[in-house]
Amino acid sequence: MDPQHAREGASAGSNVVVENASSRVPIYSPEFAADPHGSYRRMREVYGSLVPVDLWPGVPATLVIRYATAVRILNDSHHFPADPSAWQQTVPGDIPIMPMIEYRPNAIRTSGAEHARYRRALMDALAGIDLNLLHAMVERSALPLVNTFCVDGQADILSQYALPMVFSVFCQVLGCPPEIGERVAAASAAMFDGVDTATVNAQMGEALLDLTALKRAHPADDVTTRLVQHPANLSDEEMVHQLVLLFAAGVEPPLNLIANTLLLMMTDKRFTSGDNRIPLTTRNAIDERLATDPPMANYCITYPRQPILVDGVWLPADQPVIISMAACNTDPELNTGEFLDNGWNLAFSTGDHACPAHARPYGILLAQDIIDQLLDFLPDIALAVPEDELVWRPGPFHRALTTLPVVFPATRRPFTMDQA
Repeated sequence: MDPQHAREGASAGSNVVVENASSRVPIYSPEFAADPHGSYRRMREVYGSLVPVDLWPGVPATLVIRYATAVRILNDSHHFPADPSAWQQTVPGDIPIMPMIEYRPNAIRTSGAEHARYRRALMDALAGIDLNLLHAMVERSALPLVNTFCVDGQADILSQYALPMVFSVFCQVLGCPPEIGERVAAASAAMFDGVDTATVNAQMGEALLDLTALKRAHPADDVTTRLVQHPANLSDEEMVHQLVLLFAAGVEPPLNLIANTLLLMMTDKRFTSGDNRIPLTTRNAIDERLATDPPMANYCITYPRQPILVDGVWLPADQPVIISMAACNTDPELNTGEFLDNGWNLAFSTGDHACPAHARPYGILLAQDIIDQLLDFLPDIALAVPEDELVWRPGPFHRALTTLPVVFPATRRPFTMDQA
C-alpha cells in the first residue's frame, strides 16, 4: 500500500484503508528472515511508521516500526487491547502460527479485569524466583553438557548447549520434572516454527495439565506451585494457559538471546582483546543485542476496538497491530549507534502487557551466566563458518538461528567439577 493512498483515505474519512494484498510485506518469509534490517529500512522509505504486512499468507496485519508510535500504542490498552477473540473469528483456525497468537485465558491474550487477575498471579509467582541460586543451576547443568562435545573441537552450540541449558534451568525454576519437560520442549519448538496447530496445542496441553496435577498433589518451592496456590484460584485450564505463556517466554527468547549474543561476541572485535584494548563484556553484548536484534523481533500484538487514526493512517478494527521491537529500537529518530545500558529498548515491551519486572533480570542473568560458563570452559571458541552462511529461521515473530556451528581447541579429556 502506498503511504499517500493511506493518507488520502484517512482525509476522506474512510473507516479502513483498502489494501492490495500484493502490496503487503511477507514477514514470515525466508527472505525477510535473512535480512530483516534491510527490510525495515525499505519499509521506512516506502511506508513511514506503519507497514501493511502478512503474518502468514492471507493473514494481514500492520507492523509498527517507529519507536514513538509503538510506545503510544503499547500504553493505550483501552484502544489497543490484546484480546484476539474478534479477529480470530475472521481467519482459519488451523493456520500454523495460531498457537502463538490465539486467545488464551492468560496474561498476554486478555484485557481488563481478566488480564489484571492473570497478571497479578503471574507476577506474584515469578517474584519468588531466587536469582542468587541461578548461577549454581547453570553451573550444575553446564558441566555435563560441555563434556559431551569438548573433546570434539566442534559443536552446534545452539542445539548441543544453549537449548538444553535454557530448558534445564527453566524447568528447575518452574518445578517441572524432566519427563514432562521433554514433552513440553517438543511442543514448544513446534509452536514457534508454526507446525500443525491442533497437534501442538494437544501435546502442550496434556503435558502442562500433568504438571499442574503434580504440583497440586506435591507442592514445592517453585513457580508452578505458587501459581496453583495463588489466591486467584486458577482452574486447571487456566493453569495450563499460564504455563503455556511461561514456557513460550522462558525458553525460546532466552535461547535466541544467547545465540545472537554469542554470534556478536565471536564476530565483533570489540568483544575480543585482539586490538590490545579491554574487551567489552558479555553484559555489554546482551544489552546491544536486546536493542539491535531482540530475540522476539516482532510481537506485542494488539487489536484496535474500532477504526483508529494513527500517524495519518486508519488502522482497521480487530486487525492485528504488531510491534517490531527490532525496528523500533533502531529507529533513526532516536538511534545514535550507542546501545550499551539502553534501558529504553522495547525488547521487554512496555505498558500493561510488558514483561513482568521479576522476569527481566532472570532472562538477562540466565543468558549472561550460560554464555560466561561456556567461555570459561572454551575461551577460544570461534564461528565455524563465514557469518553470511548462517541461516536464520523464517517466521514472523522471532530472530532465531537454525544452527550456530563453532570450533575450538579440543580438550584432551572431559572437564571435572573443580574446573567448573
